[in-house]
This record gives sequence, C-alpha cells and structure tokens, in this order.
Amino acid sequence: MPFQILTRENGTSIAYNKLEGNPPGLIFMSGFMSDMNGSKALALEQHCQERGLAFLRFDYMGHGNSSGNFADGTIGLWAQNALTAFDELTEGPQIIIGSSMGGWMMILTAVSRPERVAGLVGIAAAPDFTEDLLPKQLTEIQLSKIQEDGFVVIPSEYEIPYTITKKLLDDGTQHLVLRNEIPLDCPVRLLHGLEDTSVPWETALKIQNMVRSKDVEVTLIKNGDHRLSREEDLEKLKKTVMEIV
Repeated sequence: MPFQILTRENGTSIAYNKLEGNPPGLIFMSGFMSDMNGSKALALEQHCQERGLAFLRFDYMGHGNSSGNFADGTIGLWAQNALTAFDELTEGPQIIIGSSMGGWMMILTAVSRPERVAGLVGIAAAPDFTEDLLPKQLTEIQLSKIQEDGFVVIPSEYEIPYTITKKLLDDGTQHLVLRNEIPLDCPVRLLHGLEDTSVPWETALKIQNMVRSKDVEVTLIKNGDHRLSREEDLEKLKKTVMEIV
C-alpha cells in the first residue's frame, strides 16, 4: 500500500496515508501491533473517499512502516505519535476512531485537544489494558520473566507473537484514563463484541461511566469478536461514524 512519511525533528518517522476532503475529518488509530493497513482502516478510507470526507490513517513507531522497534515502544510514546499525527496532519474538527489500544490513544488525544474533537468512535476500545488486562492474562512465570529479563514473548492468536516489556507496563501506569472522570463532552460511540476474548465487553461500560459527556452510546454486538472485521461489523462501523458526521 502506498504511504507518506512525516519526519520528526529527532529523526524518527511516522508513516501515514492522508485523504483530502471536507470536514469533519476522520482519523483512525489502530491497535497494539496492528498497522494502518487493517480492514477497518481501509474500509473507512474507501467510505470517506466516496463521500468526499478527509481521512487519515498512520502507524505508531515500531508498527507498520514507521521507524523504530516495537519492543522499544510505550503507551506514552505511541500517544505522542498519535498527537503528532493529529496536530501536524489534520486540520479542523476531527472524529477519532480508535481500535483496541487505539481506543486508549483516542481518549488521550481527545483530552489533549478537546476543542478540535467532533466525536469519538471506539472499536473494542482498550484503555488502561497494561494495568487492567495484561497482568491478569499473563501467568506467574511470565510476570516473573518480565521482572527478571525486562520482557517476555507470548503467543498471539494473530500470527506474530507479542513482546511485552517491563517498560510498557511501568509506563502505562502514567497514562491511565479510567481512574477519574474523562473530561470530554463530545459524542462518544463504543462498539464491542460479546465474544471478544482479548478485551471484555464490560470495558465499554466502564468508559461510558467515566466520560463526562451525556451523549455516549454503547453497542454490544452478538457473536462479535475482538477484531470486529466481518462485513456486518464494518457496515455497523461506517453507519456509526456517519451518524456523528
């Protein structure tokens, strides 16, 4: 897939693909070890192209075509990447769509730039997963290995194994968003599959309860998994986004 490069002052680079169009723009934030060429990002891009809407997708450092190694990444670093993409590659009001870890990036970005956020759409959003999910999903042996070696490699249902570092877990505690009210007043839509084995659907209800906005809706999808990439899931996503547009 073609992509462009945003080179930063420190020499690192963020790969992205930008579609010019009318406001509000849409920006897609992908998940942990995912990239901007996933089915949801591409479906939304095509949808925006057909409707003349601006759209941006990008890769965090250590993901896809951006520079850096995945194992060196942290929540803070990736959140900084997301904010940089938001600030330097978009203009005007934006609807942020965040998938899995991208849902955490989505919230952190929106809290930093509330005046430019027209709405949020979370897809199996996973804020605070380094604190609330990973420690419960790892075995005692794996947790000990992280403390001793600084990392552990665990199998994944998505082909490439995950590298979980102590740095990732420690840094995650500095960026938690579900401990206090999330000071956002924009429309928020949360899609979550009831068959999600990676992020429990109850997470969507937690986000709903913590966001200050009165305009928050949760859609639980029967038989939906974590990816929510079936044709019917993509149609639901496009419809949800267009309701905010």
